[in-house]
Parts: sequence; structure tokens; C-alpha cells
Amino acid sequence: MKYLCLIYNEERHLAAMPPAAVEAIAGERVAYDATLTRAGQFVACERLQPTRTAATVRFRDGKATVTDGPFAETKEQLAGFYLIEAKDREEAIRIATGIPPARLGCVEVRPVWDYGKPA
Repeated sequence: MKYLCLIYNEERHLAAMPPAAVEAIAGERVAYDATLTRAGQFVACERLQPTRTAATVRFRDGKATVTDGPFAETKEQLAGFYLIEAKDREEAIRIATGIPPARLGCVEVRPVWDYGKPA
């Protein structure tokens, strides 16, 4: 089953980190990706650009509206994601605990609907 691991952190803390510390986490992420790939659990992962580059689109009553920025004001912002394969929720949570950027914030783990299978 596929699980989406949404990585949240505070952008201002990341921006304040020394570049070497950010690069160290990036290196750990590459190594973790390789571990998940060898285990057949890696599907995809990406880091997102800052929230100032985001747009929120709403479609209501036949009209689309676009708002600059993320959907909600929160302390932590969505920073990236992993899409993984796991046999169950417990395994997905175990995998999420190893995601290096999780140390900077939190990771939300959610199963992905498989439209080819009944719910």
C-alpha cells in the first residue's frame, strides 16, 4: 500500500541554519532514499520551494479564485514529501521516523487511496 509522508517544518528555522547543516541533512536524505530503494519501499520524494512561491486555488460556484500563499497560516509549513510503499500503517510510521528532515519538524503519514481496489 502507498503512504504519503508529508514533511512539515518552520521555514524561518531552516533559513537560519548554516548551509553546511542543510547540506548534511540533504546528504542523509540521499542515503535514506537509497536504503528505501533497496528495500523496494521508495516511490518518490521532493522538497518544496518556500510558501511565498505557493498559490491556493479554490473552485466554487463555477468560478476559480487564486490566493497567493498556502491554504492555512500555521507555525509549520509543508516542506516536502515522500511517497512510499509499506505493508501497513505501522511500517509506514517506522519508515517516516527515519526521514532526516523529520528532525526539523514533523511528518504526517497518510494512506493513499488505491482506486483500483475497494475501500
